[in-house]
Amino acid sequence: MIDQKSRSFLDQLLVTPSPSGYEQQVQALVRDFAREYADEVRTDLHGNVIAARNPGGRPRILLDGHCDHIGLMVQHVDDAGFVYVQTIGGWDLPILLGRAVVVWTKDGPQRGVIGRKPTHLLSEEDRKKMPKITDLWVDLGAASADEVKRAVRIGDPVTVELGVRELPNRRLSGPKLDNTAGLFVVLEALKRLSGKPFDAALFVVSAVQEEIGLRGATTAAHGVDPEVGIGVDVTHATDCPTIDRREHGTVDLGKGPVLFRGPNVNPVLHDQLCELARSRSLPYQVKGAPRGTPNDANVLQLTRSGVATAAIGIPNRYMHTPVEIVSLDDIDTAAELVAALVETTVAGASFTP
Repeated sequence: MIDQKSRSFLDQLLVTPSPSGYEQQVQALVRDFAREYADEVRTDLHGNVIAARNPGGRPRILLDGHCDHIGLMVQHVDDAGFVYVQTIGGWDLPILLGRAVVVWTKDGPQRGVIGRKPTHLLSEEDRKKMPKITDLWVDLGAASADEVKRAVRIGDPVTVELGVRELPNRRLSGPKLDNTAGLFVVLEALKRLSGKPFDAALFVVSAVQEEIGLRGATTAAHGVDPEVGIGVDVTHATDCPTIDRREHGTVDLGKGPVLFRGPNVNPVLHDQLCELARSRSLPYQVKGAPRGTPNDANVLQLTRSGVATAAIGIPNRYMHTPVEIVSLDDIDTAAELVAALVETTVAGASFTP
């Protein structure tokens, strides 16, 4: 079970900004947590944090959870002090309308709101149009452009107001669960392996820049050179209105992590994970992935001469919004399953299909 120490750490991660390219604050938290449970912790030139246990063991197993999330970037300050932004990662722009935001400056957070021409003043034609990012601005409540420019620099990251809300049935909601949920799973697995002997060399990676092209996992995996790679991320829950399960599969909150099956996934490793889950009475779900997955598992598989890869998904409602929802039970089960895989994988294990 997730104890109070781990739960407090999860809450810290969820309120610490880490839009792609600006992950330093959250990576400092990751390093502090990992040092208690790892033999070695280092940060590479890209910004990935890599924690190792038993680094001379075999096989070499990499657990990946990306630490970044979508955000915005300051691009322009106009003559009245209104701030214009560009997106970092994939946004559904109408979701940004009227949101409270934070500009993370060198001198600290600057709070503001996203503004747009009020609906009363829009033409009938404009009301029918999807807004463009240039139709929106950040209002910091400033009296002049000079006031803004003293605090804000071009390229500063912007996030929606971060936080976490407790919902019934051990569910959490917030804007940063993609992919704090997956990152927490791999770090919690590291913690649960503390003091336990195993044959494998374990490398737990808090990967940067997934949301802008799977970039951190690409460089981290090249450096670690694993034989086995497990990417843990969120995946779309399909247990809410308007999602067609015939197209997107059956994925329910609270019924266990999703084990993907398809060409991105090593079939031996997939079967091993399923058997482990069954033997330990851990609930899990299976989803088909008919092509490379849109997450770090994609590039893990293609590292160097190839890696036996698994993709694990934490069911997530309303992905890439400020109100994502996940189940703590699914997170807990995923951490238990990943730790069990590391603990039971013996030297000389073959994952050749």
